[in-house]
Amino acid sequence: MFCLDLKSLIKELHQNEKKLLICLKAGKKKDIEELETSSGLEKNSLMNAAMWLSSKKLAEIEEKINEYYSLKEEGEKYAKNGLPEKLMLNALAELKKAPLDELSKKANISNPNIALGWMKKNGWIEFEGKNISLTEKGLKDNNKTSDSEKLLKILEPGTVTGPDVAELKSTLDTLVKRGLVQVREKTTRTALLTKLGMEAISTGIEITEEINVLTPKIIKSKKWKTTSFRPYNTDAPAPPAMAGRRHYMYEALEFTRQIWLEMGFTEMTGPMADSSFWVFDSLYIPQDHPGREMQDTFFLKNPEKITNDNKELVKKVHETHEKGGNMESTGWNYKWSKSESEKPVLRTHTTSLSARTLASLSKKDLPAKFFSVGRVFRNETIDWSHLAEFYQVEGIVVDENASFKHLLGYLKRFFSKLGFPQARFRPAYFPYTEMSVEIEVFHPKKQKWLELGGAGIFRPEVVVPLLGEDIPVLAWGPGFERMVIDVYNIDSLKQLYSNDLEETRNAFIWPK
Repeated sequence: MFCLDLKSLIKELHQNEKKLLICLKAGKKKDIEELETSSGLEKNSLMNAAMWLSSKKLAEIEEKINEYYSLKEEGEKYAKNGLPEKLMLNALAELKKAPLDELSKKANISNPNIALGWMKKNGWIEFEGKNISLTEKGLKDNNKTSDSEKLLKILEPGTVTGPDVAELKSTLDTLVKRGLVQVREKTTRTALLTKLGMEAISTGIEITEEINVLTPKIIKSKKWKTTSFRPYNTDAPAPPAMAGRRHYMYEALEFTRQIWLEMGFTEMTGPMADSSFWVFDSLYIPQDHPGREMQDTFFLKNPEKITNDNKELVKKVHETHEKGGNMESTGWNYKWSKSESEKPVLRTHTTSLSARTLASLSKKDLPAKFFSVGRVFRNETIDWSHLAEFYQVEGIVVDENASFKHLLGYLKRFFSKLGFPQARFRPAYFPYTEMSVEIEVFHPKKQKWLELGGAGIFRPEVVVPLLGEDIPVLAWGPGFERMVIDVYNIDSLKQLYSNDLEETRNAFIWPK
């Protein structure tokens, strides 16, 4: 039975494997470079053949990594002229005591601080005010050749191997860290027949012409009638085929976009760098609000300002902030600043896109539904749950007949499609919505509620200046990353953007 298995194994061998077996016939270890010459195979083909023979237990492959050391340019300089710390030590032995400037001039070195550091580390010097003086150890070592000097002389003629300097290994490591010595690694491989490989050779190995791929030329020439086909082992191990895919974070974002598009929404786009007018003022956020301070917001130096050409709109927003405009509102009762509204910022939320969209609508465009999936920026302290930039899912519905119940219905439908059928809402406060809620969804696997962000109905102080009349505008803007890291069981937001290829390949495609 074993003989039949061996014959079958030999029959399945590739011609390159057979050539290598014949080259190893003598039974001694042979270097891969030597086999490259004797087999006539190119290195890649030879290594592939060797690995296949190894997987079939016909040969053993041994790898050995050898280290080679040589001097870098600075190391060559020190080998020739001397280490800077030793040159300075020699100068100090003559001067007995001296300030650094005088000592470095005497030693004639251009890098006295490096030398001083090593002299201190070696215990050769001590400081007396501005003067440097020798210690007993420094006086004693001045007349000795240090291990570093010995090693530089060994390396000066050229490259040496690890065993040549084994006794000075710790000194060698120090010179490598100092950037004076470079390390090169070379992997040598040898091949040797196993007992099974010897038995295979003893049965006789013939190298005959075989057809590996059936081509039109072979069919036309009828060569297939007289030439044997190479058998294939379909059970042989093969590397997994990795299909190309986007990062799972962006797959999740794209899936989110598709949900809103399927629900009849139109996507909003706009600038990431925008004026404070659109990011804050148009949303009825007072100019002294804490969220507009530098500790929360990234302000830009260039451009110096972003001016809004719609003077009528600016006037309406201005009047709303100060006195409430022509609505039943008292406004914020402060002096509104145009220059403050022109300060450029990186948008802190995508609600600036909602404001821009509302300002562009006319009566004939209504009712309307819009969404965005965009990046926003906050001057946050970076930790596992906070980044300076993240994604926000924004949405608005502009409809005279819209109500708070519709808002909750849209959100429940959205999160249900995302894979979270359970959603709950609790009262909240935001400067630009009333009523306002915080959104939470239930994670079915982790059995916990996740807080995702806010929603509500825009206040008249937001809608009237932008749209021209008070029409219900449902609005929401939950964060996205925290939900993603919980779904993918990731510990930190930083890991979400680590671009780990293995992690990306193995991550399931949303929704699971």
